[in-house]
Amino acid sequence: MADTYVRHVQLLGFEKRFFPSQHYVYMLLVKWSDLTEKLIYRTYPEIYTFHKALKEMFPIEAGKIEKRDRIIPSLSAPPWLDSQKSTETRQTSLSDYCQALVNLPPHISRCTHLTSLFKVRPEDENPAAPNTLKRNETFVVSRDLARGNASEISGPIILDMYRAIADYTKTTKYEINLLAGDQVEIVEKNQNGWWFCQMDSKRGWVPASYLEPLDGPEESEEADPDYEGSELFITIKAYKAEQEDEISLDLGESIEVIHKLLDGWWVVRKGEGTGYFPSMFLQKASKRAQAEAARNHLQGQKPPPRRSTIRNAKSIHNKSRQRLSQDAYRRNSRRYLQQKGGQRDLQNKYARTAAKSPLQERKNQGNIPEESGTASEGEPKKEAPVVPPRPSPELILQRCSDNTRKKISIQASSSASTSKLGQA
Repeated sequence: MADTYVRHVQLLGFEKRFFPSQHYVYMLLVKWSDLTEKLIYRTYPEIYTFHKALKEMFPIEAGKIEKRDRIIPSLSAPPWLDSQKSTETRQTSLSDYCQALVNLPPHISRCTHLTSLFKVRPEDENPAAPNTLKRNETFVVSRDLARGNASEISGPIILDMYRAIADYTKTTKYEINLLAGDQVEIVEKNQNGWWFCQMDSKRGWVPASYLEPLDGPEESEEADPDYEGSELFITIKAYKAEQEDEISLDLGESIEVIHKLLDGWWVVRKGEGTGYFPSMFLQKASKRAQAEAARNHLQGQKPPPRRSTIRNAKSIHNKSRQRLSQDAYRRNSRRYLQQKGGQRDLQNKYARTAAKSPLQERKNQGNIPEESGTASEGEPKKEAPVVPPRPSPELILQRCSDNTRKKISIQASSSASTSKLGQA
């Protein structure tokens, strides 16, 4: 299977951040060859460092040998002092630079160095904390710039359309307000339950629990429950249950995910207990280093609201969409664990009966068939097959070859002579 590569990069705007110090990051929507779309954040100095390394990797295409051979686009060096004005004025040149990168020949546009720049990182997955003292400020790209980029897109970009099922009031500048019935385009679907949406000229994060698809009641991203719990996760932040169907977990606990839901509340299993738990407080057990980084990033964050807590929801899909209750999760999960334990006991039983002891093998050396005691009383017992009699010596001598007869006669004469000597 061929590796995925960057198909298109769109500049959405930039953010002003205050942690660990004040700085600016650009918001880039990256579209990959496997039709996935990811929202990433990169600083200008980081992009410029990548640019210098790219020129070192491809000196001919960078024009270091012959200037006329240069095909790698130019990028100006970052200023000594980064400001909001300089960040805003660089948007056009940076957008053109990203578009030129993905249009380069495949040996450059699909190299590992370029794909690593646009790959999603742990700090890209979670939005900024909604209840910190200083929230990140988002600045959307201008309409002229967006219209200019549209002519350079190599393929059609179709964003999913969703409808707000209830009024939502933003708590920070990082989010947007919604009224029941508003239609939005989904730019990024994050598994933690916060989706990045755009509506007219506004862009921001919205809880997925307030949105429903326009095309139909079923959401293909919401898979069926997996009671096997094949994916193991660890908690990177403690959470105390606020409702009866939720589960309380401490920091660093290992759990199994049964059902991943779009609103960011997953059904997890700890031992025989199941319940809802915010997915933004979970990390795959195999990614210990990323879990440590995500744990530091989660300080001050809160999970999105659940769909069951939204009041006055005017949704046309409530009747057709089937929701499992917590009792159904627990019942099916308990049944799966019992079946799994029963199969394990059955396998152990078969393993014990398959390996017979030497006493049992010695007991059956006479080729005597064992009678089965498992037949029911109503069923007639099957008779054991009769063991055939051993052929007589005369019959063996009659059917054997001449050489065998000679050997038997020699052995018989020698045994007879030895018996006479013994008697004498």
